[in-house]
Amino acid sequence: MSFSPFAADPSAITGAITPLITPFTDAGAVDLESVARLIDWQLARGTHGISVGGSTGEPTSQTVAERIEVMRAAAAAIAGRVPFLPGTGSALMSETLELTAEAQRLGAAAALVVTPYYSRAQQDGLFNWYAQVASEFPDLPIILYNVPLRSAVDLAPTTVARLRRAHENIVGIKETTKDFEHVSYVLDACGQDFIALSGIELLCYPMLVLGGRGHLSCVGNFAPQPVAELYEAHRRGDHERARALHYDLHPLVDAAFAETNPVPVKWVMHELGILRSAHARIPLAPLSPAAQERVRGLLATSRHVTLGCSPIPS
Repeated sequence: MSFSPFAADPSAITGAITPLITPFTDAGAVDLESVARLIDWQLARGTHGISVGGSTGEPTSQTVAERIEVMRAAAAAIAGRVPFLPGTGSALMSETLELTAEAQRLGAAAALVVTPYYSRAQQDGLFNWYAQVASEFPDLPIILYNVPLRSAVDLAPTTVARLRRAHENIVGIKETTKDFEHVSYVLDACGQDFIALSGIELLCYPMLVLGGRGHLSCVGNFAPQPVAELYEAHRRGDHERARALHYDLHPLVDAAFAETNPVPVKWVMHELGILRSAHARIPLAPLSPAAQERVRGLLATSRHVTLGCSPIPS
């Protein structure tokens, strides 16, 4: 059992929360030692929280046992310094409950539960799914995770509002949709105390303006400082600086999505010396030569990332 000061505390979920990649060796094994080192590197650069097991972490390419190992390694490395927001969702309810139970045991501030993918559940099915998770863990805050591009289903604002009314521990949503109206309808229906987190990089700043609590940006894996500073600038009311950072991040976002996430992110981290191996598990392929050239060109225009440095300690 973890004794994190942020355990089961939704008020702590704010700011720039890095959705950490899962490091693998060149042979494809989970590199747990690098999990700890990456987290130390993140926290030294101002990251406000850590998440594992989201889309950037390749959860569908790992067994439940591996995902739990990564969660345990992350929680141990965080050691209560910042909130922990692990992704615990799966396409199977039994796996989701097992992972969520471990998140609670490890002192997570909340569990991030993705909509069940592939089945394309109806809205009533999604309501019942989340209702069961919330009922099984009444003392653990639950953050809904809406990512229709990957799950093939959109969690409707009316369904989010039903869940909010039915379960006190359903406290927020991670919106990974480019339908910017969606979060506005959610906050209008659920109240602006409902936690809204952006999972779309170029909507991080706009969502803060609407009343969002923070963001999970994959770019934070290799450029945590500007991603965290954007939030800090908004919080202190320096909107000119926040807007400048929003536009500064454009080439980094384009680089991160030159091919399927997290392949470009891992390649950049490896090039920077942050990551020992750029390996992403199949069915993902290594970053193509054409994409490598494009990423190098984009990073050459950035004020925040310079290839060729080795910022992580050995």
